[in-house]
Amino acid sequence: MVKTANIRCITGDSASYPPLLREIFDPPARLYIRGVLPDPEKPAVAVVGTRRPGAAAMRDALRLGRELAERGITVVSGLALGIDALAHRGCLDAGGVTVAVLGSGVDQVYPASNRDLARRIIDNGGALVSEYECGTKPLKWHFPARNRIISGWARGVVIVEAPERSGALHTARFALEQGRDVWVASSGAASSRGGGTKALVDDGCAVINGAADILAEWRMLPADRERVGARNPAGNAGAALAESLRKELAF
Repeated sequence: MVKTANIRCITGDSASYPPLLREIFDPPARLYIRGVLPDPEKPAVAVVGTRRPGAAAMRDALRLGRELAERGITVVSGLALGIDALAHRGCLDAGGVTVAVLGSGVDQVYPASNRDLARRIIDNGGALVSEYECGTKPLKWHFPARNRIISGWARGVVIVEAPERSGALHTARFALEQGRDVWVASSGAASSRGGGTKALVDDGCAVINGAADILAEWRMLPADRERVGARNPAGNAGAALAESLRKELAF
């Protein structure tokens, strides 16, 4: 493990490497970390979506971040404008821990308008994470690759709202290939801007109204706190949806 200016680098054989991320097909060989990694024993949910959400989707992203944090669940996202930033903010507002996975070095926060948010994530016990070394600029082809880390880190992924060919659909495809749960927020399922989220629903992804729906599926509500491992309840349907998304996105 290497430490430089409050930034450390861990490899896949480190005890602090996220356990679910280690299990994916192509885990990053190194992770550069600025801040504190969350407790690996606590479940994580990724919340992602468009950079230009409608009003209902904005409310859903903020609320989901808050509700997940209130239930002790780590929120993972990509620090992008729109849904990502709102999910981080909702989590922080509730005193939760959130992880931002970057498509640049952790010393190159992008977009610059989210630098205050990035600082708040670190100050509140979360982390900025990247597979790219310090000094790496946010090049556009880094972002599809970083999406596999967002989904791989988490036990499930919520696509709040996404138009057709949205980058969030890459995250959904990776999640399905990795055996993660994938949900669509109710606002995204109903949105005129949500061509991608509507397609996910048409192909079998469940619609959720809030964090309680996630906990119910995971059997973690107060009446039943049984913990179950990461899985993909859609089975072959999930694999078929991943292949469909691969063809649609040509990636």
